[in-house]
Amino acid sequence: MMVEGIGDSFQKETKYARGRTPAGGVNWAGRADLYKEYPSAEKTRLPSYDAAGLTTLNDCLLSRKSVRDFSPEPLSLRQISYLLWASTGIQRREDGYAFRTSPSAGALYPVETYLVANNIEQLAKGVYHYSVKDHSLEGLKAGEFGDIAASSALDQKMCARAQVVFIWTAIFQRSKWKYGQRAYRYVYLDAGHIAAHLSLAAVSLGLGSCQIAALYDDEVNSLLGVDGSDESVLYMTALGNR
Repeated sequence: MMVEGIGDSFQKETKYARGRTPAGGVNWAGRADLYKEYPSAEKTRLPSYDAAGLTTLNDCLLSRKSVRDFSPEPLSLRQISYLLWASTGIQRREDGYAFRTSPSAGALYPVETYLVANNIEQLAKGVYHYSVKDHSLEGLKAGEFGDIAASSALDQKMCARAQVVFIWTAIFQRSKWKYGQRAYRYVYLDAGHIAAHLSLAAVSLGLGSCQIAALYDDEVNSLLGVDGSDESVLYMTALGNR
């Protein structure tokens, strides 16, 4: 008989059943801000990207695969702009709400996007946060962090060779105020939606990517400057020219 672990217990304790929703009701007082911002950070406004002529979705699906080797040519800031918008940018505004390109449970959007920029034209090397609200990058740390990203991803060297590494975290309270402990199921689903969008958007631009869940959580959190409790890393993607 297999011994029940913490994951097994979590799956069991967060089940929904008729007449039983363990979320415990909506905690309106605990509602978190929808957008994370760094007011003192230097902002890089992202240019618009004309998506006309991109590869069709069917061709993207046929061509998508994990790419771990990247050529040295830099990415353009326009490509980065499109990749960020396609994965988690604002798609439309309706009735005062801003809906994004990827789905999110309750439209709460707990996932934040960070970049480790290794080789991008018109963008200094460093760590950045994607400001969804105004489609810009907020500079957090200047310098070369590719080797640190690789080391924190269980020494996967592709993170140092890739032009950019996308890192996703969750601000858990953004979902927990409504869904309680079941929110933890949803934040990982949300991150998966975003990464899938990114991987297909990369193919549409002729780029390659590899999704990474094998990582040292606290090391990645330290790289980003997040506490690992209220906000913690979920997922990564190394991306660049094939």
